[in-house]
Amino acid sequence: MSSQSVSIGIVIPAYNEGPVIGEVLSKIPRTIAGHSVKIVVINDGSKDNTAAEVAKHKDVLLINHLLNSGVGAATRTGLTYAENIGFDLVATYDGDGQHHPKDLVKVVEAALDNKADIVIGSRLADLEGMPWYKTIGNFGLSTITYIIFGSFVLDSQSGLKAFNKSALHSVRFKSNDYSFCSEIIWRAKQQKLSITEIPIRAIYTGYSTSKANRQLKINGFNLIGQMLKRRLIGLINE
Repeated sequence: MSSQSVSIGIVIPAYNEGPVIGEVLSKIPRTIAGHSVKIVVINDGSKDNTAAEVAKHKDVLLINHLLNSGVGAATRTGLTYAENIGFDLVATYDGDGQHHPKDLVKVVEAALDNKADIVIGSRLADLEGMPWYKTIGNFGLSTITYIIFGSFVLDSQSGLKAFNKSALHSVRFKSNDYSFCSEIIWRAKQQKLSITEIPIRAIYTGYSTSKANRQLKINGFNLIGQMLKRRLIGLINE
């Protein structure tokens, strides 16, 4: 794929990321492996200045959700837009600053090299700097994903993924919350898509860690419940 011009989209769901989103956007490269990059931010009903901070970057497309719909819904909006526009390759990227732009480049380049239909940046392949409780929590959710959906990847909850055109067109997920990450793994298995993981190193700042901890307290058990619900609906419809 990389021998010809490829259109690359970067989808960033953002909810109340005003303190950091500007810096995140400024660090994302606008070309990768010689191919142009278009950044799409889905402002998921933020109550802070997220939209205003994104709007300062004239080369970034801003899509606003009037109401907070969940990270899964925001990601789905971004991927649907990317599919409709006709991007050849799309990556998802967290808006809280926990990913390094160099890792984004690594994941996209792996997808450009046709390593797999979906390339996941795995934080669990390089544990340096990761708090022990996050290691246990992320591996635990990957294990639960396997138990419920029958498909195992080391870091099922990673927000850094790249999809080729085949995956973008065929993966359809319905989860609106964080369980969408696990549902994507399941839907990819159903479509017989290939998945590979490459090591990345998450950046844990006070901001990203405190936000992740709040989300875990709110969404931890709910996430598992939503996965079970989605699988049960799938069994009924099979």
